[in-house]
Amino acid sequence: MADTTAFVARLAQLDTCTVSDALDALGLPGALSGISPTWPCGRIAGRVATVELGPAAAVTGTAPHLGARAIVSSEPGDVIVVDNQAGHGFSAGWGGLLALAASLKQVRGVVVYGAARDVDDVAAVGLPMYAHSTTPRTARARTVEVSTNTTLHFEDVVVEPGDLVLADRSGVVFVPAGRAEDVLAKADDIFAKESEMSEQLRRGVPVTDVLAGNYETMLQSK
Repeated sequence: MADTTAFVARLAQLDTCTVSDALDALGLPGALSGISPTWPCGRIAGRVATVELGPAAAVTGTAPHLGARAIVSSEPGDVIVVDNQAGHGFSAGWGGLLALAASLKQVRGVVVYGAARDVDDVAAVGLPMYAHSTTPRTARARTVEVSTNTTLHFEDVVVEPGDLVLADRSGVVFVPAGRAEDVLAKADDIFAKESEMSEQLRRGVPVTDVLAGNYETMLQSK
């Protein structure tokens, strides 16, 4: 994977709404709704490592323990993204022992598309974990790992290993690695413009004047 350290550092200074606006301006899908922190953790930004899960009945033979291979292959600062659509709402795609192992590898956080569990244990080790929902139900005999570090598909969003991810209380956004400079540059422009608009409001400029025409201009693609 290419070195994305500088991009991750820039992404960490932004929020998901600003990055989502930048993606929209560039005609790129990347935002997912309904995923939120499972405990009061901070935002996370990092390079993506992926885990794809599937129904246990669809896999023959012995499957590896879900998430374990991604943890072993991860580098410090990576964010593990788990596709748990197969267990969405009824079995967990991440848990406490995985969180401990990931934190010891200095994984920055985990994003689960679907359900996760062991929230108290995950919080105790300090690993930020985002998910659609939580459940006490284990994945055993329900959900298994299908692949590690392969392409994932979430709604209209395609996520590749090595892409960038940002998660905060508004949701999750993914930035394609090959478009990181474009997206971050546009996000920086949007952030600067919104900061200027905030200052205008504080100076007493009517909100109707501040907002008039600004968003249309701000969200135009270069």
